[in-house]
Amino acid sequence: MALKIAAWNVNSILARLPTALKVFEEVNADVWCLQEIKCEDPRFPRLEIESLGFNVETFGQKSYNGVAILSKHRIEETIRGIPGLDHEHSRYIESVIAAPDGPVRVASIYAPNGNPIGTEKYQFKLAFMDALNAHLRQLLTQEERFIIAGDYNIIPREVDCHNPAVWTGDALFQPETRAAYRALLNLGLRDAYMQADGAAHRYTFWDYQAGAWQKDHGIRIDHLLMSPQAADTLNSVDIFKKARGLEKASDHVPIVATFG
Repeated sequence: MALKIAAWNVNSILARLPTALKVFEEVNADVWCLQEIKCEDPRFPRLEIESLGFNVETFGQKSYNGVAILSKHRIEETIRGIPGLDHEHSRYIESVIAAPDGPVRVASIYAPNGNPIGTEKYQFKLAFMDALNAHLRQLLTQEERFIIAGDYNIIPREVDCHNPAVWTGDALFQPETRAAYRALLNLGLRDAYMQADGAAHRYTFWDYQAGAWQKDHGIRIDHLLMSPQAADTLNSVDIFKKARGLEKASDHVPIVATFG
């Protein structure tokens, strides 16, 4: 039985709720990993989303950050925050989903932006990636299906942006940043987009400034990383680009993987 998992930085679920509900219905994913919900847990629009058939787990905070997992299947256990990383940001939530073909562990991740480089913000970005690496290294020892999906704030390759020269001074494109992403792949994880397609100049984010959307000046920073057990069942990956052209659109679009 197919299982469809989507990652999407919604850039404020309350500000974009009507648009988000349309996207949820059209994409018809079984599991959504949301980032930047930008609200505390009690303010999350559970009723509207539960009415679409989702179970909901959130890890929110006021005005910034915040992650959530929505699942049409039962959620059996949830952790909030990367084990071993002590900070006050709501950036990571991980749940076990009771999928029809067996359990699958899913996490929604919102990695730090890290700008400007040369500051504590950039050091926190690298520390976050180190803690994520240690956690995923431990998860891999369990030899189970898992998908870590969301906004990594990392441009992995030069062809994952319109013009690399524009990004040379940005935290998303620093050699240390890209090395931290490769280090996750070196553990044995797979990038779902790269496994299914890997085509150049397919983006998941377009800035609101300078006509980036209209010019297709985007970047690919939203990723689904899979354990080998999950990668073995990957069927396809789609970037739901249509979402960026909707009214009150997020600057990110969903990336959707189908397994089974």
